[in-house]
Amino acid sequence: MDLRELFATNLRRLRHAKGLSQDELAYDAGVSRSYLSQLEKGKYYASLKIIGRLAEVLEADPGEFLKRPDRG
Repeated sequence: MDLRELFATNLRRLRHAKGLSQDELAYDAGVSRSYLSQLEKGKYYASLKIIGRLAEVLEADPGEFLKRPDRG
C-alpha cells in the first residue's frame, strides 16, 4: 500500500469515526469537497498544511493518517 492509499484509508476511517460527511469535514477544514474526495480516493497528495487542518478538525494526531492497519 503506497502512502497516498494509506492516507486515504485513514482519512476515511477518522472521518467516519467522527460521524462527519465529506461536506462537513471539507467546510470545517477550509477545503473544497471535491479536493477532499480526491484525497479520500488517493488521487492527490496532501500538504502538511492540509494534514494539520484535517487533524485539527478530526481531533487526531497527524501521525494517525500514516498508521498502518493492525493485522491482528
